[in-house]
Amino acid sequence: MRCPQCGNETEQGAAFCSRCGTRMFAPKPSAVREYALARYRPSLWYYANGFLVGAILIAAGARLLYDKFPNLQVPIQVGFAIIGLGVLTFIVTMIRARTVVWNLTSDRLIEKRGLVASRRREMELADIRSVEVDKRVFQRMFGLGDVTIASAASADYAIRLHEIQDPDNAAETIRKARLKRLA
Repeated sequence: MRCPQCGNETEQGAAFCSRCGTRMFAPKPSAVREYALARYRPSLWYYANGFLVGAILIAAGARLLYDKFPNLQVPIQVGFAIIGLGVLTFIVTMIRARTVVWNLTSDRLIEKRGLVASRRREMELADIRSVEVDKRVFQRMFGLGDVTIASAASADYAIRLHEIQDPDNAAETIRKARLKRLA
């Protein structure tokens, strides 16, 4: 049997090359498949500024349409345009809110972002170094929080689940999945 790395001739059935230590054959994958454990999305509170701007635009457009300002001559189309801009802001904010998702599987944590152009990041559960929960005052009032999962593979690689419901439960689910994966 010939080593794929250095070309050294090794004994038949040897697991590693006697010269360079390269694995001679890859072990067969286990029959257990990856399965989904949880799905997390940011709360709509994270996008509250978009909803607030939309509401203000709709209210301003409605005021221009229904209130008579004697010293201000504004065409009716301007009021409808401002209301349309407010509705468009609502729609864009709802789409933005649904373009971020974190999936926890039995083997990894997957972050997906984007609608047209998308970004996908993955972290193996075995590579998780720490799981941190952060809850600011406003978040605590609504049962929200941020969960940061740091990787042991790189000091600057982390996945942050922002503004999710019940962050303590999410952190515990990730911790248990990691321990089960390592066992």
